[in-house]
Amino acid sequence: MGALAGEVVLITGGASGLGRAIVERCLDEGANVAVFDRTPARLGDLAGRVEAVGGDVRSMADNQRAVDACVARFGKLDCAIGNAGIWDYSTSLDALPAEQIDAAFDELFHVNVKGYLNLAKAALPALVRSSGSLVYTVSNAGFDPAGGGPLYTASKHAVVGLIRQLAYEFAPAVRVNGVAPGPIDTDLRGPQALGLADKPISSIDLPGTAGAAMPIGFVPATADYAGGFVFLASRRDARPATGGVLKLDAGIAVRGIGRASAGGKLAAKYGAA
Repeated sequence: MGALAGEVVLITGGASGLGRAIVERCLDEGANVAVFDRTPARLGDLAGRVEAVGGDVRSMADNQRAVDACVARFGKLDCAIGNAGIWDYSTSLDALPAEQIDAAFDELFHVNVKGYLNLAKAALPALVRSSGSLVYTVSNAGFDPAGGGPLYTASKHAVVGLIRQLAYEFAPAVRVNGVAPGPIDTDLRGPQALGLADKPISSIDLPGTAGAAMPIGFVPATADYAGGFVFLASRRDARPATGGVLKLDAGIAVRGIGRASAGGKLAAKYGAA
């Protein structure tokens, strides 16, 4: 019997990449699964096995519609996994055009942070009724620099704070935790405001460029991270856990001394002595 046998799980951003891997693993563990994604058609052969809902995580109404559809089909909701997000492709503040900061900030924070708030608000009544849990995708950027640029890094630090605050507010009725993946070869896209909406992170070949720099020696696949979400969703395995983040960062935090900083060219660029 799987770790989630008979449980009902709703996953945002579940039609591709890491979200798709979480969906497949939850199904393997015996869960009934609903997927909330802006492009549910990408579920392909899984569409008939899950409740698929199209929409935008930035919309409270769309989040509510996803929760309602999940409960209507399966009768309850045991775990909501907030996974939908976008990356800033490590665009530094210096490289961000001043005229694009407002739009890029709003887009990235609305997807990465407000989307998680919306999910929590919409799912809370159902999760209280089931004594369920919330699990959010964080990132190594939620703890360390260089996992993104300032926009992405700030958004993921905000998610860590959100997890802790919601765990406090929802205890003892609902557990709230997060999983912080390290580098990942996935379909993660960037903000439309920076012209990166059609560029997946897989296009930069992280396994080839970053694998050797990881203490574990490779860049994990999406499926390698899915077990962390199952663990935190499991009532049997993670019953004591709330307000925490499971770090699955490929060893990034223990790499030791590498490049001291990333600003070595700024002095020459701006004419410092």
